[in-house]
Amino acid sequence: MMNMYSVLAKILVLTFVVTAIPFCSSSNTSKRYQFNVLYARACVFVGGNLGVYNIRNHRIVLTKLCVLVDFQVEWKSITRVCSTKAILTVNGEYPGPTIAVNEGDDVEIKVTNGVSINTTIHWHGIKQLRTGWADGPAYVTQCPIKPGRSYTYKFTVTGQRGTLWWHAHIAWQRATVYGAIIVYPREWWNLPVEGIEDEMYKYGSGPNSSDAYTINGLPGSLYPCSVKG
Repeated sequence: MMNMYSVLAKILVLTFVVTAIPFCSSSNTSKRYQFNVLYARACVFVGGNLGVYNIRNHRIVLTKLCVLVDFQVEWKSITRVCSTKAILTVNGEYPGPTIAVNEGDDVEIKVTNGVSINTTIHWHGIKQLRTGWADGPAYVTQCPIKPGRSYTYKFTVTGQRGTLWWHAHIAWQRATVYGAIIVYPREWWNLPVEGIEDEMYKYGSGPNSSDAYTINGLPGSLYPCSVKG
């Protein structure tokens, strides 16, 4: 039996990260930082799942998942239209790896620059709500990631679903450094979705609110009759 209080202690131990918008300079002596955000996260492993947990009615409840991704920017020889050349890639893949998340997930992507030029990654279409420093444009929201250095982007996917994309955001690196972001929806309706659509056409209004939110397609223990689906 899992000790509920030990899990609660983990939840209460937050990792605070003081973030900054730096004024980039080639001089090591002229770095200035404007500290403006205190960001708290509480992602812990419980039962093999990395997520954010709460204690409700003396039960441990998973409220959202955390997604951890490692990106390694590196050169890779690729052959296209009878020509072979070295191109910039992520993890040696072209196009780059697909990131699949659920609406509401916390996402952490560690980008390590393994080449001799600067780089950054932009998460195109992701709403950066109070996480503007994770947006990615070089010299706008961050200094570039220098050769041999790493930067971890942290953001929450909020109020979005569908297929977006990520790409490099410095010089013309986006020509080969890019990939897909798939955001799965969380809603579940008890009524047939066809009937919900008919109601929309009949009254000209939006759809009724869903009856539950899901994580990996399952409502979880917050809703009745949902412990096993």
